[in-house]
Amino acid sequence: MKALRNSFPLNMGRETHATETDGSSVFWDRNSPIQNRESKIENMKSSHFACIMAGGSGERFWPMSRTQTPKHLLKLFSERTLLEETVRRAQTTVPADNIFVLTNVTQLASAREALAGILPPDQIIAEPAKRDTAPAAALATALVRSRGGDDATLALLPADAFIADTAAFGRQLGAALTRAGTGNAILTIGIKPDHPATGFGYLEMGDTVATGTGGVVRVVKRFVEKPDLATAKQYVDSGRFAWNAGMFFWRVGVFLAEAERNAPELAAFVRSFPGGRETESYLAKNFIGLPKISVDYAIMEKARAVEMLLTEFDWDDVGLWTALPKHLPMDAAGNTVRGAVLTNDATNNIALSNGRLIALCGVKDLVVVETADAILVCHRDAVQDIKKITQQLPKALL
Repeated sequence: MKALRNSFPLNMGRETHATETDGSSVFWDRNSPIQNRESKIENMKSSHFACIMAGGSGERFWPMSRTQTPKHLLKLFSERTLLEETVRRAQTTVPADNIFVLTNVTQLASAREALAGILPPDQIIAEPAKRDTAPAAALATALVRSRGGDDATLALLPADAFIADTAAFGRQLGAALTRAGTGNAILTIGIKPDHPATGFGYLEMGDTVATGTGGVVRVVKRFVEKPDLATAKQYVDSGRFAWNAGMFFWRVGVFLAEAERNAPELAAFVRSFPGGRETESYLAKNFIGLPKISVDYAIMEKARAVEMLLTEFDWDDVGLWTALPKHLPMDAAGNTVRGAVLTNDATNNIALSNGRLIALCGVKDLVVVETADAILVCHRDAVQDIKKITQQLPKALL
């Protein structure tokens, strides 16, 4: 793939900084008039938005996850769902009135119930058809444009990641929105890899173009699809690659310009979006006709200028049951349990009870999950095959 050339005017080989109203350095153009900086930052804060993608099919965490309650609607690590945790993290930087959740018709009621008292129902929007992340990005941009115009800046975030360091996330979320709001580049988040993962896409990093308390911003040279293990090892060893976390930031006008060049159907959808009371009828008529394609393919890989902010917070996409022991207490025998669970001579198991007692005796390396109508017993090495089980289930258990 051809390397992306960065044409963002602030990236002319010099570092840029922004100054927040508390005096901290984030990112800003050194040549901008000092007297204009604080007022410009305050204006940007009111035009910062966050749109959270909350879809999914509910397969990987069956039997707790179902079609109506996929992973982001589960309380895996606390008394809050992953969706609620994501919204609350966004609220550390973005006003609650400027946060939208994008879900689907099947999960709309569950999402609104999970966020009752946190977000009003009209900020939780149902996509009428499953169309992948590029149409979701267009809908997010359209919603933000209807409220803030072409100069508004948005963060497009997944609902189901686990992030413990809320303070660091909030600081970098604000820095990313500020950076994306001051130029013509699209910004993404790069996760520093700690092992050669084959389940993530990668970003190849180019030159550093900005530094500050918000972190380090580098040019994205190219996007790379999920590699095999040997290639992933090469990426990690080189120090030139980061994981693609699926978090994106752009000004509305920048997204429209890129969409008009590379995905005109998305641009037309955004420009025609009426907002307000007509949103539901407009989506019912127009959303299903959008191309079923990811935002990476439709926009990011073809964009004229893409930058990456390297994370300084922890991150886990929590893709399988075996991710839980990293974030939950473990007993002396290596068992991670929640709910009514007893163990005897059992080691390295994961067990979650949602009501009935689970008793583990003389077993190891199992995942056992109990719900009111189903029980999963699975070897830890086979959790990636749970989808094969769900394909055999009756509709009532999906």
